[in-house]
Amino acid sequence: MHEGKRSGGKLDVDAWLAMTRGARMIQLDHPLQKGMPIYPTHPPFHITLNNRHGDIHRGCGFSSSNELIITSTHTSTHIDALSHVSENGMLHGGVDAAKAQQGTELFKEHGVETIAPIFRRGVLLDIAGAKKVEALAPAEEITVADLEAAAGNAGVSFRQGDVILLRTGWTRHWTDSRKYLGLDSEGTPGVAAEGAEWLAGKKPFAVGNDTAGFEQIVQTSITMDAHRILIAQHGIHIIENLDLEELSRSGRADFAFVTLPLRIKGATGSPLRPVALV
Repeated sequence: MHEGKRSGGKLDVDAWLAMTRGARMIQLDHPLQKGMPIYPTHPPFHITLNNRHGDIHRGCGFSSSNELIITSTHTSTHIDALSHVSENGMLHGGVDAAKAQQGTELFKEHGVETIAPIFRRGVLLDIAGAKKVEALAPAEEITVADLEAAAGNAGVSFRQGDVILLRTGWTRHWTDSRKYLGLDSEGTPGVAAEGAEWLAGKKPFAVGNDTAGFEQIVQTSITMDAHRILIAQHGIHIIENLDLEELSRSGRADFAFVTLPLRIKGATGSPLRPVALV
């Protein structure tokens, strides 16, 4: 996509809208629904009808219905705020985690409301495609060599502030919670410390993938090194539980990545509905 024309220093809204209407929009999220996989450290998702049609009537014949939702901010496709991870008691930038979370208003620094609406260049690294497999194996580490091979296949350069997405093929297990979460196997695939450092060196705004934990999860020894390196050390957001299958099939390695985190003051994360415009 090309930048919309500006007239007198202002964005040409009609040109911008015409450009977006002409783009193919690929949804990158999973729907929020009962029974979906949720990482065991987060509370389950629950939704129920609070009012049903017929519970309340108006004289004009009007009736309405609404729902009650109980959820973690780290449910389905979501983004991690910088308050989500600490290292040795400190959040990113040397913020004392204990002080930041004191009181009843959640985090006073690095809350998810500090993440501006995201309109950025996205880059897809199809790790499974580069390895010529439908999906990576349980607990498989995405190595630096894997990242470099996928980057070579993509044929795109990285720019500071990109959103870098890694496809493992793990979405194929979304409807089987235990398999998707790696609870029936050794774990789930993703980067470990070396891969996280490689990604951080590209200076992205955010990284993400199609698993619940982003990084390599080995059930017998869970360390979360990638979260610690990316979020606490480098201030890079992590997006989890993406659906990257249609984007992979599109053949586009770079695209416009668009999503708006919910402004939940002091929260450590937010559900997302991201799209790729290609």
